Amino acid sequence: MTSNTSLMRREILEIPEAVERLLSKGSADLSKAAEAVRSLDPAFVVTVARGSSDHVCNYLKYAIELLAGAPVASVGPSVASIYGARLKLRNSLCISVSQSGQSPDIVEMARAARRDGALSVAITNNSTSPLAQAASHTLPMHAGPELSVAATKTFVTSAVAGLMVLAQWRDNDELRKALTTLPLALQRATELDWPEVREAIGSEQSLFTLGRGPTWAISNEAALKFKETCQIHAESYSSAEVLHGPVSIVEEGFPVLAFASGDAAEAALVDIADQIAGKGAKVFVTSDKAKLSTPIPHCRTDHPLTDPISLITSFYAMVERVATSRGNNPDMPRHLKKVTETR
Repeated sequence: MTSNTSLMRREILEIPEAVERLLSKGSADLSKAAEAVRSLDPAFVVTVARGSSDHVCNYLKYAIELLAGAPVASVGPSVASIYGARLKLRNSLCISVSQSGQSPDIVEMARAARRDGALSVAITNNSTSPLAQAASHTLPMHAGPELSVAATKTFVTSAVAGLMVLAQWRDNDELRKALTTLPLALQRATELDWPEVREAIGSEQSLFTLGRGPTWAISNEAALKFKETCQIHAESYSSAEVLHGPVSIVEEGFPVLAFASGDAAEAALVDIADQIAGKGAKVFVTSDKAKLSTPIPHCRTDHPLTDPISLITSFYAMVERVATSRGNNPDMPRHLKKVTETR
């Protein structure tokens, strides 16, 4: 790497090491939290987050619903911070995710959830933050300093932290084993930066990202990063929703990036990707099952639920190159700062 390498690029390359560090140094805290969750056996789960952290929560929603059978819903932090409402959260789990752990509305909602009967678990990169102090259990991300405004390694480590708790909560050996091999898969994923996608995007100012199930959360994160680092108007849709209106703006050459994991949704997502390609769009999909859309290299992992983490890692490697090729500094997106505090 040269001195001109962005902080975002350096932090993307640190993702495998950060996950390895989390797996080793975070196991004690994660085990305590998982045991508390197992003892509670929550009837439902609520999540509290904003931005990239909220996309982590959306990802964990699918993972928890698929493996634990507990319904998961996002709670608007303003319910507590602005409106002061009380919620009926007895016998529930509240998961709050924040890189900094400082935003007052996230902290207040986590505190209120604990007051109202929830087991409150915080995932944060700052173990001494107000959010950590507000929760019953804190799961440090162990990501190390993240200096670029664009979150990358903290997105990945917070998602992995949630999966680690889920694997122990449900005593799921298959997921546990997949997490131990994940750093090696992520190392390979950092080496994929999808030049064919970058070429198709070119100077375009609008595009779609697609996902289904857990990869819809990855699609949401990808659309945010296109906006944040490239100033591209990207919209994320579930592949089940995109034909219900949004597809109307697709025209010849319109870029579409579809995220597929090796799970039960892959065939349905690829079918939609092919249909959109048939309308003239330039559609790229992380699957070898495509017929009309273009398959792109992807690194599958040892579990369908860890595949999306590999996909977002490769996406980060790609979007950083798109940003710099357009003359943007992905470390300092305009109008943004690293810690956003809302009330």
